[in-house]
Amino acid sequence: MQFIRFTDLCQQGRIKDQRVLIRADLNVPLNEQGLITEDTRIRASIPAIQAALGAGAAVMVTSHLGRPTEGQLQAKDSLAPVAQRLSELLGQEVPLVQNWIDGVNVTPSHVVLLENCRGNVGEKKNDPVLAKKMAALCDVFVHDAFGTAHRAEASTYGVAQYAPVACAGPLLAAEIDALSKALSQPQRPLIAIVGGSKVSSKLTILRSLAEKVDALIVGGGIANTFMLAAGLPIGKSLAETDLVEEAKSIIKMMSERGSIIPIPEDVVTAKTFAANAPATTKNAQDVEDDDMILDIGPNTAAHLATQLQSAGTIVWNGPVGVFEFDAFENGTKTLSQAIAHSKAFSIAGGGDTLAAIAKYQLESEIGYISTGGGAFLEVLEGKTLPAFEILAKRAS
Repeated sequence: MQFIRFTDLCQQGRIKDQRVLIRADLNVPLNEQGLITEDTRIRASIPAIQAALGAGAAVMVTSHLGRPTEGQLQAKDSLAPVAQRLSELLGQEVPLVQNWIDGVNVTPSHVVLLENCRGNVGEKKNDPVLAKKMAALCDVFVHDAFGTAHRAEASTYGVAQYAPVACAGPLLAAEIDALSKALSQPQRPLIAIVGGSKVSSKLTILRSLAEKVDALIVGGGIANTFMLAAGLPIGKSLAETDLVEEAKSIIKMMSERGSIIPIPEDVVTAKTFAANAPATTKNAQDVEDDDMILDIGPNTAAHLATQLQSAGTIVWNGPVGVFEFDAFENGTKTLSQAIAHSKAFSIAGGGDTLAAIAKYQLESEIGYISTGGGAFLEVLEGKTLPAFEILAKRAS
């Protein structure tokens, strides 16, 4: 897709003395004392802010935090802890501005943080009056919050519609580039891994990917439903029996394209769902009535890992087993390491996926790690995200 890159505007000298409004994703977890417990999103926002400051702009940054009631911000909804952390990371004071919608005082080479944008009445419904007020604050609007790119709100869509210039910040641009590389112009074979507990929650993703990929690897409860579709026993494993026909339909879609959905040949089972439950590896057809399948077996994992080595592009969303329990982590660990060691371009997204990557310390070996959960899933579903749509319109 075509869009204006903020980094290009900075390099072209078009930002000096301009008022720049950056919509970042600073929605970080806070403990009961209001202290930040994990600051990845704040650190990810720094490149856009530094680029704007370095180019001589007067910089405003805003974000949501939590789920406040519009017009009724409470102390727990405040971005004050974020302002403090930004000040530390940037090495300069970042004042927090309240009641900013009717005007902001900021000078070139300085930055202010605008209080929680979801406190503004009309934010979620993308009220045009509110969006126009936001747009009036700036000469350049920078969308740099992929985690909100699937939402058409005043601070993500409306302001981009009305601002004099609307562009993608470095974080959002990197997401667009990675997703385009993986899904729009992939190197073949394109292999997708989709794990998780339910087919229903990812049915549209599976259908969308079945039209694109050369192989679709399913894991977790999703794999159990596909095992039922293949006529295999699953005991008392998590599955959705009412979606077996849908699974059969997806298998048929793939087959008609000359593509495959590998069905596990062996599995790791337990009698109870517990970290200390004894693990038993068995052939898929030997699953007993009181068994729970908690991971793919070592033979299946090895075959899939070999398949991944020949991939040109890998899209990964979801673990293939209960990797949080050491006895049932081998499948996810084996595939994650295979992805890391593959020559393919890989893109991974989703909370559980990122947790697995962190557990096995593979962050530096994955081609691109997506920062947005819901937005990443909607792209996999084949949807055009509102942020992508409005930025493409503004670029044209």
